[in-house]
Amino acid sequence: MHVSTFSIVARDPRTGELGVAVASKFFAVGAVVPWVAADIGAVAVQSFVNGRFGKQALSLLRQGQSAQDCLKDLIETDAEPDGRQLGIVDARGQAAAFTGPGSLPWAGHRTGEGYAAQGNYLVGQETVDAMAAAFEANRHMDLPRRLLLALTAGQDAGGDKRGRQGAALVVHRTDGGYGGSDVVVDLRVDDHPEPVAELERLLASQHLYFGHSAPAERLAIDGAIDAELRKSLIRLGQLSPNADSAAFLASLRNVSLITNLDERVHIDKREIDPPALAYLTALEKL
Repeated sequence: MHVSTFSIVARDPRTGELGVAVASKFFAVGAVVPWVAADIGAVAVQSFVNGRFGKQALSLLRQGQSAQDCLKDLIETDAEPDGRQLGIVDARGQAAAFTGPGSLPWAGHRTGEGYAAQGNYLVGQETVDAMAAAFEANRHMDLPRRLLLALTAGQDAGGDKRGRQGAALVVHRTDGGYGGSDVVVDLRVDDHPEPVAELERLLASQHLYFGHSAPAERLAIDGAIDAELRKSLIRLGQLSPNADSAAFLASLRNVSLITNLDERVHIDKREIDPPALAYLTALEKL
C-alpha cells in the first residue's frame, strides 16, 4: 500500500517529549504512519509502507541503537527498500531519514536538530522546507503545538498533491499524560475535508480538557467570578437563584464533572482555571 504523505518526527530537548505529526490524502493515516514510545523514539513510516517497520524501529531503539543505526538496519534487511520512506528521532534527539528512489515524486526529506521532516507524492519540495522552517522558528513552544505548526506550514505550502483527508498528532512523555500515562497527545482525523485545521481544533480541546493552569494563574471563586458562575449555573438549570454557598459549590462541582473540567475547577480551594471559567460562562446548555 502506498501512503503519500508528509510528516515530521521530533524530540523536545526541554521535556524529553517525542512525537509525530502527519497529514495525507489517505484514510486514517494516523493508524499507519506514526509510532512513538516515551524515552525511546518517534518514527514515521510512509510511501510504499512496510507495515513491520514501526514496531521493528522502536524495538531497535529500545535496544540502544541510534536513529541512524536503526534506519540503516531497517533498510539493509528490507526486501524492497527503494519504495520506503522513513523519519526517525531517538531519545537523545538524533534524527535520521530515508527516501527511497522508488517513492513517488516529489519525494524527499530534511533533518535538523531534534527532528526529521519528510514527504512523498507532494506538490513540491516547498512542503518539507516549510515544515522544517516552522519547526525551527518555534523553539519556545511546547512540542504538540510546534509539531502542529510545522504540519500546517507544510499543508499551506502545498502538501499532498492529491488533496486532503487524514491527519494525526501523537506525543509521548513518561508519566506525562492523563492519570500518569505516557500519552500526552494522541489525536486523529481519519476522514475530513480539512484534516489539519480539524486537528488544530482537537488540540485546542485537548488543552481545555487535559491542560492545567499553574497555581499562580488560578482565579479565586468570589466577587464578580462567583456571580458570573452563579448566572451560568442558573441559566443551565443547575442552580436556583436563591441558593446558598454550599449549594452553589455542589452545583459547580457537578457541572465540572458533566463537562469533564473537574481537574480545572478546584472546589476545595475555591479556585478555577481561566480556560474553564471562559468555557463555563459561555456554555448555553449541557
